[in-house]
Amino acid sequence: MKKWMNRVKKSNETKLVAEVPRFSPDYDQGLTTKEVEERFNQSLTNKTLDPSFKTNHQIVIENIFTYFNLIFLILALLLCLVESYKNLTFLPVIIANTGIAIYQEIRSKKILDRLSVLNMAKITVVRDGQEQEINTEELVLDDIAILKTGEQIPADAIVRQGKLQVNESLLTGEPDEITKNVGDELMSGSFIVSGKAYVHIEKVGYDSYISKLTMRAKQMGKGEQSEMISSLNKLIKWIGIIIIPLGITLFSQSFFINGNTFKESIVSMEAALIGMIPEGLYLLTTITLAMSATRLAKERVLLHDMKSIETLARVNLLCVDKTGTITENEMSVQNVIIAKNDLAKEKSAMLPQLISDYAKEMADDNQTMKAIKTYFKEYTAKEAISSLPFSSVQKYSSVTFPEGVFVLGAPELVLREAYKEYKTEFSSYAKEGYRVLVFGLYEGELKKAELVERVIPLGYILIENPIRKEAPETFNYFKKQRVSIKVISGDNPQTVSNVARKAGIVDAENYVDASTLTENDYLEAVETYTVFGRVNPEQKKKFVQLLKQKNTVAMTGDGINDILAMKEADCSIAMASGNEATIQAAQVVLLDSDFSRMPEIVAEGRRVVNNIERSASLFLVKNIFSFLLSLFSILFALTYPLEPSQITLISLFTIGLPSFLLALEENKNRIEGKFILNVMEKAVPGGITDMMVVGTLVVGGVILELNKTDVSTASTMLLIAVGFLVLYKICQPLNRFRLRIILLCAGGILFSILFLHKLFALSTISPVPVLLLLILFFAAESIFRQLTNFSEKYVLLKKEGQKRTVIESLKALFFIKLEEKDRQSD
Repeated sequence: MKKWMNRVKKSNETKLVAEVPRFSPDYDQGLTTKEVEERFNQSLTNKTLDPSFKTNHQIVIENIFTYFNLIFLILALLLCLVESYKNLTFLPVIIANTGIAIYQEIRSKKILDRLSVLNMAKITVVRDGQEQEINTEELVLDDIAILKTGEQIPADAIVRQGKLQVNESLLTGEPDEITKNVGDELMSGSFIVSGKAYVHIEKVGYDSYISKLTMRAKQMGKGEQSEMISSLNKLIKWIGIIIIPLGITLFSQSFFINGNTFKESIVSMEAALIGMIPEGLYLLTTITLAMSATRLAKERVLLHDMKSIETLARVNLLCVDKTGTITENEMSVQNVIIAKNDLAKEKSAMLPQLISDYAKEMADDNQTMKAIKTYFKEYTAKEAISSLPFSSVQKYSSVTFPEGVFVLGAPELVLREAYKEYKTEFSSYAKEGYRVLVFGLYEGELKKAELVERVIPLGYILIENPIRKEAPETFNYFKKQRVSIKVISGDNPQTVSNVARKAGIVDAENYVDASTLTENDYLEAVETYTVFGRVNPEQKKKFVQLLKQKNTVAMTGDGINDILAMKEADCSIAMASGNEATIQAAQVVLLDSDFSRMPEIVAEGRRVVNNIERSASLFLVKNIFSFLLSLFSILFALTYPLEPSQITLISLFTIGLPSFLLALEENKNRIEGKFILNVMEKAVPGGITDMMVVGTLVVGGVILELNKTDVSTASTMLLIAVGFLVLYKICQPLNRFRLRIILLCAGGILFSILFLHKLFALSTISPVPVLLLLILFFAAESIFRQLTNFSEKYVLLKKEGQKRTVIESLKALFFIKLEEKDRQSD
């Protein structure tokens, strides 16, 4: 029904757009204020609803109406039906968990919303004959907008005045840059490589191409989640599937086979099911991720995608651009060197004026041109005949004056075959870390961006990009964390190598000119070199694709030439000082453009994943035990020995409270291995130990004809003891904070036993169960230690890369034990 209503809504919106009268304003006048208000009243704005966006109402609904909350409600009603009210102790915990999750998610949403508004993309429009800057969502149908280099096209439009070079690769997959002249259509979602134009907005909101594409892509990718969330979802899904048939079987056996009362059968069945449900695990994960996003937001780090927290924590290879990442975003011209040829000597006196006139004709839409315009100001009234803007693919621009065509760009691509002839004139400056641009005269006409004739160099402009002060310390951090660095830049490889070396990047002297590589060389190159120069956007994309085959790759950038590669990376990080298209494409945005924030972000991701991994282990001990004991009870026709209130006590002080407190601790350890395997490594020994000792106690109770309450209380004590063994193991190495957590939880257990024993169905037990309890406690310690050693050695063998079957692994572990005994006997 909801999907049908949405289709009707969108259909009506499309119909409304088709029927509404259209305006055709002059490009230099735009819409009037009255016409804009009319469009707002007709809801013909560029605002769309993001399917991943949640309202406060949705957050409340999604946290209350969950599958497991429904199960808990049914269990609570059944307990009320049999008047076992003391076993409803799990309800306050569930309500508290749900309430905290709702509060924390809404609080995080408010902080992130405020940050998103601050970072919202802007666009310049012409209204009432005046230029004004507005948010892209405030665009209306028939608006006149001014688009320029580095901006993403926010709505479908038609060029009314000017010329643009547009890259539509994010929409079509084709990397070519397309020239858009007056009358040509512009697709929203593509980005402008160069140029400036006045455009007439043709389609907005849901009607625009990018909105339809985005909605479809987000619905298709809805299931795409991080490894951690995906693992937890699968785990909870399987638990949700098995608890219903298992619960029915346990009740049927207790009531119909064992002859217990209806009340006893309901209580024992519910204890088993509550023990199997990881009621706090998913909520703890949600809260931890929300808190993490909030913490990063306060440090002016905006997350477009929550999954990026975990991805960044797992990154072992970081691709960085030179400009804006290693170096400051600001550039400055340091000098201009006269070329060593007759024409250059002839025009040397007027070279600054020639460059000034050239710069006057170019838009200051990138840092390089801004630096040139700041330095060269000796321009004349001379008018240009035509111009070609700079492109990240061709890496040069040109202006045609009456006296000739002048070209400015990268020496390798401007001089081409003559590059080696002139290289000695400027190579020493490149080695010093300067960015070198050649300014020359083209011997021919240049109507399109394709150099055919020779370019005679007139001078070499030396541009300096100061290295960020914090860069050496940041790269040293990544070195210690065993995160490899690849520098991928469009600049001269020698220059990039020199800058990277000064910034402290390991193997920075190992560089290559990407323009000399064929596609067959790419794989070997990405494995061999650290620094890549003269890389075009399509090469960057392919390099990242190849690196992803063996690594978890993050990519930083601030320019339109980085967008394709950032989209391919596992995680993309943009500097807010970069262009808007890059910011919108990234998963993480550094709002203060401070690359030194990176260690904090990685550390935050590691804290989240490591702590959730540790907490998940505590939760799964109880789930594994309860599942195994339920099967044991069914196989041997035994009644599940525990009550729901006792499960609540165990969960509260050996799982819930310690897991929440441990999630607050700093944890910068590198993440290794698969999430679910790491969790199982710590949880399985505890779960099996619980099952073995409690199972033995239950069988012993049947043989010795012990009282049910004695067995129930003794089982609770055993589970508490093993719970603290697991908690102590997980808290290794022990520090003051972790010791305080253990002591706090032990104090809570002691208080509950002494003063709340009736609430948690704990009674004084007779001497025989006490003796049995002591024997099994010491047995539990030994079993847990042996199983933990087994688990750790098994994981160690896997990490060493030995491909073994389970039998081979067991044999290997057996021989390890024999060798240890031989050493001890020697």
